[in-house]
Amino acid sequence: MIRPMRTIFPAFAACLLAACGSLPHPAPPAGAQASLVILETSDLHAHVLGYDYYKLAPDASLGLERTATLIRQARRDFPNTLLLDNGDTIQGAALGDYQALVAPVGCGQPLAIHKAMNALGFEGGSVGNHEFNWGLGFLGQVTASSFGADGTPARAQPCAGPAFPIVLANVVNARSGAPLFAPYRILDKRIAAAGPDGRPLQASVKVGIIGFTTPAIMGWDKRWLEGRVRTEGWRETARRYIPEMRAQGAEVVVAIAHGGLDGTDYAPTMENGSWHLAQVPGIDALLLGHAHDVFPNAASKAAGFNLPGVDKAQGRVHGVPAVMPGLWGKHLGVIQLALRHDGKRWVADAGAARVETRSIQRPDRSFVEADPAISALVQAEHAATIAYVKTPVGETDFRMSAYFADVGDISAIQVVNQAQAEYVRRHVRANLPQYAQLPVLSVSAPFKTGAAGIADYTDVAPGSMALNNAADLYLYPNDLHAVKVDGAGLKAWLERAAGRFNTIDPARSEPQELVNAAFPGFNFDMLTDPDVRYQIDVTQPVGRRIKELTWRGQAVRPEQEFIVATNNFRASGGGGFPGLDGSKTIFASPDNNRAVLIDYLKSAKRLTRAANGSARSWRFAPVRTRGPVVFRSAPGKLALAQEAGLGFVRELPAGDGAGKGYGLYEVVLGD
Repeated sequence: MIRPMRTIFPAFAACLLAACGSLPHPAPPAGAQASLVILETSDLHAHVLGYDYYKLAPDASLGLERTATLIRQARRDFPNTLLLDNGDTIQGAALGDYQALVAPVGCGQPLAIHKAMNALGFEGGSVGNHEFNWGLGFLGQVTASSFGADGTPARAQPCAGPAFPIVLANVVNARSGAPLFAPYRILDKRIAAAGPDGRPLQASVKVGIIGFTTPAIMGWDKRWLEGRVRTEGWRETARRYIPEMRAQGAEVVVAIAHGGLDGTDYAPTMENGSWHLAQVPGIDALLLGHAHDVFPNAASKAAGFNLPGVDKAQGRVHGVPAVMPGLWGKHLGVIQLALRHDGKRWVADAGAARVETRSIQRPDRSFVEADPAISALVQAEHAATIAYVKTPVGETDFRMSAYFADVGDISAIQVVNQAQAEYVRRHVRANLPQYAQLPVLSVSAPFKTGAAGIADYTDVAPGSMALNNAADLYLYPNDLHAVKVDGAGLKAWLERAAGRFNTIDPARSEPQELVNAAFPGFNFDMLTDPDVRYQIDVTQPVGRRIKELTWRGQAVRPEQEFIVATNNFRASGGGGFPGLDGSKTIFASPDNNRAVLIDYLKSAKRLTRAANGSARSWRFAPVRTRGPVVFRSAPGKLALAQEAGLGFVRELPAGDGAGKGYGLYEVVLGD
């Protein structure tokens, strides 16, 4: 943990009480010193409270109400703090869906997440990709913005929204080229400092904040954005605005970058451009997001954290202090900048900066207390969301879970595929007769596979099903799309999905990890169709793993054509799947995948394992290994694997050895 610099002064609090800060501060003398601590939240995803709306139970492992405790502690530790948010703020929890789709907030009402952030005194923020999920009209309303983009209603007065500036530099109006939001803001931040003689003084520092979001929004939310806005490359945008910010007086520049670290060749459309952004001169601090990871992390094996120029222990990217605080309020990012005045302006010493993340989970695995003031602010919205998600939709006679989806349990996936495929078949019969003879397949993925902890798995109990269970089965607000692919393209799709697994060496006697933790579970697309069979050979390199792909008992030919039901994210290029760039889409549904699933559940009324949870299309290719092949899931769940017919899985007694609570399991490949 960062140890705060204690050279700065109890006298500052007394000065504030005397209102001396309201007067202009004289310029500090050369040699004056101060510390400015940047606090970052990222990817809150509407998790105001520590509550799981899918399980209808409190969850102390997440929520801004606990991050609030870390924020208040940091403000006690450090005299000068600046609290900023990275984006992906308004969407993700059922609370966010409720306020956007079910009972949309009115112009005079801020979102629950913004109410909490306003109360906590956030001082700036940027925009993530998920802010665009509900269109520019909604985004403009809830951020109190007027974009002037086509399709965005003009308002005489701004609506309620965040009480802090939102900055975003690389998304512009498609016609005028004007930035959608202010590209940057320069904040005049009052600080406590020390003169060259060590005596306390009050001063101010001009902090410029500039925002960037991933250009991939143009594919993921194409229906809302195409023709209305366009994105510009991060590197070009930074080179344009950062000198301008300096000319406008910014002494410290903080880049709020909603993207992770990718060392591939630079492209203006790349999803994760932060590694390249850090090489643009003039950035003093880099706030990362989008990747849902924690940085710095000396033990991380993530490819982006092990690039040249990345110091994953000290928190530097090409020498720039950088932090990423995970997701859902589980961590608070902290960058302590050391400032020195040169007689003209404050200068940040990058080498002297200290970077850390603070977790809401203590070393003894307990959690910090929630800030009760946050819960009190949003009780009405919280209660309304709970009432909504309890709406009944059907029944199931089997448990649908994702604990063992990585090894073949399709109990939480098949019903999603069935709903998508049935919807597309009906549409093709009624509206696309030219495709009526093509087989309709469907792919879906296990959206919750433990990435955020042992509670982060889809888990729907037998019995009555409500809307919260449907949201657990389909987590994201995607729209249903159908694409036409040939047999070669279908195989390439499955090959990409098989990147979920590490390459296993059969000759090794040491335990080998089956799952590639750097490959998200939501990209592990799979078929669950009785007409399709295929094997995944994890002893082969990525791209050569799919074996014996058949349809109705016959080998799939490279030229054979299929329609595949999926979502707009995947159809438009999300996840980097070969050939999927939007050009193969034959039907973009106006309905989202979750709504399609809910309608299917209502019409089916009662699900059974035989009809809705047993069509396992894929197997691991048989292979003998000298040593065990292992994977991690929630502990004590072996009975669920057995219920799903996965008799080749056993739980090992050693646990995961990492203190995170996961159980360790062994899989016998090919059984």
